[in-house]
Amino acid sequence: MNTVMKKMLLMTVGFAALGMAPAVAADLAPRMYTKAPPAAVAPIYNWTGFYIGAMGGYAKEDSGDFGVKGGFGGGTIGYNWQTDKFVFGIEADAAAADISSGIVIPGSLVGIPGSITGDAKIRDLGTARGRFGVVFDQVLLYGTAGFAWADTRVSATAAGVTASDSQVHSGWTAGAGVEVMFAPHWSVKAEYLYRDLDSKTYFSDIVPGGLDSGSIKLHSAQVGVNYHF
Repeated sequence: MNTVMKKMLLMTVGFAALGMAPAVAADLAPRMYTKAPPAAVAPIYNWTGFYIGAMGGYAKEDSGDFGVKGGFGGGTIGYNWQTDKFVFGIEADAAAADISSGIVIPGSLVGIPGSITGDAKIRDLGTARGRFGVVFDQVLLYGTAGFAWADTRVSATAAGVTASDSQVHSGWTAGAGVEVMFAPHWSVKAEYLYRDLDSKTYFSDIVPGGLDSGSIKLHSAQVGVNYHF
């Protein structure tokens, strides 16, 4: 191979090398990756909507040893509106109850032989309330207030004769509670309510002027579970 051909060959290889250099450099250069933005995730817990549930608890009258006391159990229905971290709602509940008290007094006090047995029993009770609370993810802390009622029967037995009368007491209630959404459609709650119910007159058909019951003031603690639609 003569000198001229060697020079041409070297020049050709050189030009080829220069042409390949950018491609090789591109392959060897570190690649830059851009992280994709995180996909928006819908909140797991949404308090807006209808719900139904079951509840039960214990109530005691605020009137000493002779006040009625006992348990109750029933159902709940309601609706919530959630705005940001705030929840507004309405709720109604009704329950069968065995909240009662009995008293025995000597009949001689009223000129009757033997003894007189008296019994008062709240057989059913319920409320219709508004709720307002603050949400911390799946936890709702709330206050509540509204209308309350209780169906009460009073019985008295003397000299082997029993007389009974029933009245529906109505009034107001207020309290507070906490509710926890433990699954997308399920929640559990614990609640305290104070009920102030009006006085009623019993046995007005057999006792002149009747017997005034006095107001009923109940403290109750209850728990429940709700299904949210």
